Amino acid sequence: MRVAVVTLFPAMFEALTGHGISSRAVQNGLMSLSCINPRDYASNKHGRVDDRPYGGGPGMVMSVPPLRAALNAAQAQLSEVEEAEAAGEKGTGEQQAAPMAKPLCVYLSPQGEPLTQQRVEELAGLDKMVLLCGRYEGVDERVLTHDVDLELSLGDYVISGGELAAMVLLDAVIRLQPGALGDEDSAGQDSFSGSGLLDCPHYTRPEQTDGQRVPEVLLGGDHAAIASWRLEQSLKRTLQRRPDVIAQLEPNFGPREREILARLRQAASS
Repeated sequence: MRVAVVTLFPAMFEALTGHGISSRAVQNGLMSLSCINPRDYASNKHGRVDDRPYGGGPGMVMSVPPLRAALNAAQAQLSEVEEAEAAGEKGTGEQQAAPMAKPLCVYLSPQGEPLTQQRVEELAGLDKMVLLCGRYEGVDERVLTHDVDLELSLGDYVISGGELAAMVLLDAVIRLQPGALGDEDSAGQDSFSGSGLLDCPHYTRPEQTDGQRVPEVLLGGDHAAIASWRLEQSLKRTLQRRPDVIAQLEPNFGPREREILARLRQAASS
């Protein structure tokens, strides 16, 4: 997967490429990540990329020309890499391939749709993507309507810029790339993955600490009993913490999930 990030602060992404799972994924060639700074495409000597908003008001707005030029450069960079790879695989003596598809352009914004695991899984299946990180009061609306394909939000709150949000999105996407995790089954057991429920509780050594013991079922080696316990715990935790998720998933539950859920609700009401 190839990702180009349009950002005023490229150095921030060293936190992603220099540590942990995401770092290993980049080093192992599972993902390439490049940063393009709109200041490099500003027409003034100070590299200014913002201006006062029409109609007045506080703050500054990132302007169209440097952003659009940076986005075009990001898209061209990703397409050139893809075309070079395709040409190498095809050989030099055959007809030239059709033009490559335009990379998806994602803008990180509190006004975007909430980022979900389902959306992360969709994006993880792409071969290329451009991320746009806004700053100040945001970007000129004409960039959003003309150049951006999708707006995503981490939640109903505001942070200083799109860089942290882009890194969160990238980390979630990277860990779904084949070979990124030590155990390929790990991602499928995460919260919101697989069943869509929150994850069950986990325990490790020591067996007892601060007067609390590991649940006996996890010590007995009965894998069927352990699987049943984990399902019940996931349902219980999701019902308690995210009833909205239960409401969304419940129509597709099987008899086992429905029986456990009914028992949990009866216990909670008694």
